[in-house]
Parts: sequence; C-alpha cells; structure tokens
Amino acid sequence: MKRVSLGLISDTHGLVRPEALEALRGSDVILHAGDVGAPEVLAALRTVARVVAVRGNNDRGAWANDLPPRRTLKLGGVRVHLLHSMNDLDVDLERTDVALVVSGHSHRPMIDRRDAVVFVNPGSAGPRRFKLPVSVARCEIVGGRIDAQVIHILGDL
Repeated sequence: MKRVSLGLISDTHGLVRPEALEALRGSDVILHAGDVGAPEVLAALRTVARVVAVRGNNDRGAWANDLPPRRTLKLGGVRVHLLHSMNDLDVDLERTDVALVVSGHSHRPMIDRRDAVVFVNPGSAGPRRFKLPVSVARCEIVGGRIDAQVIHILGDL
C-alpha cells in the first residue's frame, strides 16, 4: 500500500526556522498554505522536498504573482485542496471529492474531521504572533486514510 508523507506549513512571513525544516524532513511533498513572505522561503523548503504553495494575503510582488490563490491536487490517492484562508473556501468538497483541506491565515493550529473531510491548519511557522504557538503539521496518507498531527517547533509558550 502506497504511503505519502505531507509536510504542512503556513504563515512563514519570510522566516525559515531550522526547526521547521527539521520537522518537515522526510516529507514527500511540502504544502505551504500562504503568507510565504519571500521566494527564499520556498527555495529553503525545496531543499527538503517538492513544494506546492499558494499565495496568502501578505504575499505581494512579482515573485508572488506565480502563486495561485488556491490549488486542488491529488496526493496519495486523495484529493487535497490548498488555500490560505478558510474564508475563501469556495469548493463543493463533496462534489469534487476533496478529502483533505489545508489552510493557514489564522496562525492557530487545528485538525478537524467533518464527515469525510479532514481540515488541517498547521499554524504559523514564522514570527510568533501574540501567544500563539509556532508550529507545522505532518500528514500521512495510506490507502486513502489520512492521519494528521501538529508539531510544535519551539518550546513552551
């Protein structure tokens, strides 16, 4: 049975933490859910695995124009929808057979399973905001089953 390991990251805002790179090591694909901050972030992530990214509300400039606001792709036999803000979710998940939605924006890590869809926000791996954690997430897809976990990459708050 094929296993696909996804590294999930968002809201780096131009900062690539060594701890984030280490937590994502071993991923087959890294999904960046926007607010990348600079093209160097994507280059650093590409040293770990293939990267698929979307544009966040703070991604501006010529380099960001190449990033779409949302993407749907098939990974490990499941359809994955990647976007920055859940407020912009405009896909009929049931009709499009999406099983995993990855978003960012809120800086709040979250894993939620609603019906047949897993929703994951890896939180923010960039500069700490208020008292929110600094985190990424991992997602394993095996035989259509999706298991996700948030990884806190800095010590206690």
